[in-house]
Amino acid sequence: MKITAVEAIPFAIPYAKPLKFASGEVQAAEHVLVRIHTDEGVVGTAEAPPRPFTYGETQDGIIAVIRQIFAPQIVGLTLTEREVVTARLARTVGNPTAKAAIDMALWDALGRSLGLSVSALLGGYTTRMKVCHMLGFDAPDRMVAEAQRIRDEYGITTFKVKVGRRPVSLDTTVVRALRSHFGDAVDLYVDGNRGWTAAESLRAMKDMSDLDLLFAEELCPADDVMGRRWLVAHCDVPFIADESVPSPADVTREVLAGSATAISIKTARTGFTGSRRVHHLAEGLGLEVVIGNQIDGQIGTACAVAFGSAYELTSRRAGELSNFLDMADDLLTTPLRIHDGELHVPPGPGLGIDIDPDKLTRYRTDR
Repeated sequence: MKITAVEAIPFAIPYAKPLKFASGEVQAAEHVLVRIHTDEGVVGTAEAPPRPFTYGETQDGIIAVIRQIFAPQIVGLTLTEREVVTARLARTVGNPTAKAAIDMALWDALGRSLGLSVSALLGGYTTRMKVCHMLGFDAPDRMVAEAQRIRDEYGITTFKVKVGRRPVSLDTTVVRALRSHFGDAVDLYVDGNRGWTAAESLRAMKDMSDLDLLFAEELCPADDVMGRRWLVAHCDVPFIADESVPSPADVTREVLAGSATAISIKTARTGFTGSRRVHHLAEGLGLEVVIGNQIDGQIGTACAVAFGSAYELTSRRAGELSNFLDMADDLLTTPLRIHDGELHVPPGPGLGIDIDPDKLTRYRTDR
């Protein structure tokens, strides 16, 4: 089970409905398909979604670091030397989604080699997860209509609402409209992507105190150290750290500093190996955990549900597993399907997914 080659293939698929939020806007999935080949002919697959406004990575940068630095470091290793792979990738600073994609493609190849699903290898707690859908910036009536459509078509009843605009009332009005329309038939939480100040965040949370929100996520920047601690101390719902915790060490710092009381785990950011470490740390600290979304396509979503379903803690809450619904197409031979508000782990070894070669030819951008 030796690694013989690592591929990094750029592709671009437009979004039928672009996602708008405080730190940026995504019009197309300009991602990188990562494939690990072995001497037994097995190929493991994952995708890396560049988010320059969050982690500083670009599509070209991910391709360059994988081809020029990471691939030469891991070719020749076996699929079971996962800690060696992790240690070698760690020599290079940053590049979290590039590292995560390599890690997840390795796990996919290992599962395929052993005839076991990645979810089973990780923990095998369940085979499905409830789904949460993210709602981007829009007018209140349009966001309500979008939520109603998603609920009617897919049975989803948990929504994460993107906030962080100014004035604050633009977003509190939206959340209030959603609660007024659905009553207690849906769960709601808000994500500011660092768009507000600490004072604006607290004012918004007070304005929404009667709306029974599940969580508040990254309302203000973690770099505002004192303001963030002050906000979390006054917040009466769990405060999720997301982009401020790209590593287990960051989780430790934010939680012990009083800057977060819950954690978003994104496999696109920490892979499976790193996500396990974050999960175990959160479990030991007694933190709430949600499975987040890096605006993943179906490949990344298959990775997220594989991890989230593997553990009791991560499967308690609805995972953010539906934003591929906003893409015009995808690369899988058998698309993921959400039924009755749930996404099942695809059956089969590894991640249980396969790439459609015709679609890859159509959407890859390096030819």
